Amino acid sequence: MRSLGARLRLAASVVLVAFLGLTGLTLDRAFRDSAQAAVQDRLQAQLYMLLGAANLNAFNRLTLPQTLPEARFSTPESGLYADVMDGQGNLVWRSPSLLGQALPFFPAVRNPGETRFAPLESSEGEPLFVLAFTVSWEITRNRYQLYTFRVAEAQWTFRDQIWRFRRSLWGWLLAATGVLLAVQGLILRWSLRPLRRVVAEIKEIETGQRAELSGDYPRELLLLTANLNALLRQGHAHLERYRNALGDLAHSLKTPLAVLRGALESGSKSEELRHALGEQLERMNRTVDYQLQRAAASGRIALSAPLPVAPIARKILDSLAKVYAERAPRLTSEIAANTVFYGDEGDLLEILGNLADNACKWCERQVVVRAWPVERDGRTELLVEVEDDGPGIPAEQAPLLLGRGQRADPTVAGHGIGLAVVRDLVEEVYYGHLEIGRGALGGARVRARLRFQANND
Repeated sequence: MRSLGARLRLAASVVLVAFLGLTGLTLDRAFRDSAQAAVQDRLQAQLYMLLGAANLNAFNRLTLPQTLPEARFSTPESGLYADVMDGQGNLVWRSPSLLGQALPFFPAVRNPGETRFAPLESSEGEPLFVLAFTVSWEITRNRYQLYTFRVAEAQWTFRDQIWRFRRSLWGWLLAATGVLLAVQGLILRWSLRPLRRVVAEIKEIETGQRAELSGDYPRELLLLTANLNALLRQGHAHLERYRNALGDLAHSLKTPLAVLRGALESGSKSEELRHALGEQLERMNRTVDYQLQRAAASGRIALSAPLPVAPIARKILDSLAKVYAERAPRLTSEIAANTVFYGDEGDLLEILGNLADNACKWCERQVVVRAWPVERDGRTELLVEVEDDGPGIPAEQAPLLLGRGQRADPTVAGHGIGLAVVRDLVEEVYYGHLEIGRGALGGARVRARLRFQANND
C-alpha cells in the first residue's frame, strides 16, 4: 500500500461499508421489533374481541358463540387460533381453527390483568406468536373464577414481511454503497489532483521543461511547494555562483599570468623578475581567496532551522580575543538570545568574522557587535552592526574599501578582500545592503541588512 490514493480509498471504503452495514443491521432490528410489536397489538385486539363475545351460560360456565366476528377463528389452519382455560388449567373453549392441534404449553398466568407474549410452537411444530391474558370473572355475587384467554398467530406472515423488508433494505443499501463508493472515488481523485500535479511538474523539472513549481496550489500544499521552489532556486543560485566564480577566476588570472609570461620572455633581471613574480603571485593569491569565499556562500537554506546569532558572535569574539591578545581590546556582544539567522552558519561566520576582524585591526580599545531583527514589508530582516572606537573611515573611501583588494592602510596585515566578500554575501546572496558610517564610539560602524528571500519571490 505505497499509494496514498489506494490507502485513502481502502480506508474510506472500509468505513463506508462498515457504516452502511451497521445501519442496515440497526434498521433490520428496529423493523423486526416494530413488526413484532404490531403482531402483539393485533393479538391484543383479537383478545379484547373474545372478551367482549364471552358470556356465562345457565350453568355459570364461560362460553363463546359459534360464529365470531373474526372469520379466521372458524377456519381450520387459518393461522389465527384461540382458547380459554380456567384457573385449574382445564380447557374451557377453543376456536374451530385449532382443529387437530393445540396451543403450546404456556406458563400459567395467575394474576388478573397480567399479560404475557412470547414466540412458541404448536403441537404440530408450527411457529406461533402467543398472547395470554388472565381475567377474574364474577360467577355469582362475591364469587369469582379465573380464566386465561390465549390468542395465537402463525409466524409465517411475520416472517414473510421481514423477508420482504430485508430484501428491499439490503438491495437499496447495496445500490447506495456502489453509488457512494463511486462518488467517493471521484472525490478522492479530485482531492488528490494537486498531488498528481506536483508529481507531473517535478517530472517536467527533471526533464528541463520547467524551472520551478507553479504557485496556485491549495493552502495545505502551498508551504511544501514554496519550500521546494526555494530549494530549486537555491540550487540554481549555487550553480550560477560557482559558474560565475570560475569564470571570474579564470578571467582574473589571465592578467597576472600574462605579466609573468611577459617578464620571463623579456629576459628581465633576476631582481626585477623576482619582484614581478612576488607581486603577481600575491595578486593571484588574493584573487583565488576571494573567488573561493564568494563561491562557497550558501545563502538561505530552505527547510532549515533558524540559527541563534548570540552564540556564534560570542564564539567569534572569543577567537579574536586570543588573536589580538597583545592589544587586549574589549569585545562586547549586544545581541538578544532570541535573535536568529535564517541562513547558513558558514555565511554568518564569514560576515561577522570579517567585520569583527577589521574592527579589531583598527580599534583603540573597544569593539561592539550588535544584531537585531526588524520587520519590513511584511518580512523579517536581520540587521548586523559592528562598531569600533578607531579612527573611522572617511565617507569618500567607503566605496573603495568595498572593492576587492582595497585596504585603508597597506601596512596593516591582510589581503583586502574581507569587506568585498561581506558585500557579496550581503548583497548577492542575502539580497541586502552594506553601509559604512561613523558610530557612537567615534570610529567606523559597518551595518549589514540581511534579507532571506529575493524581492521577486
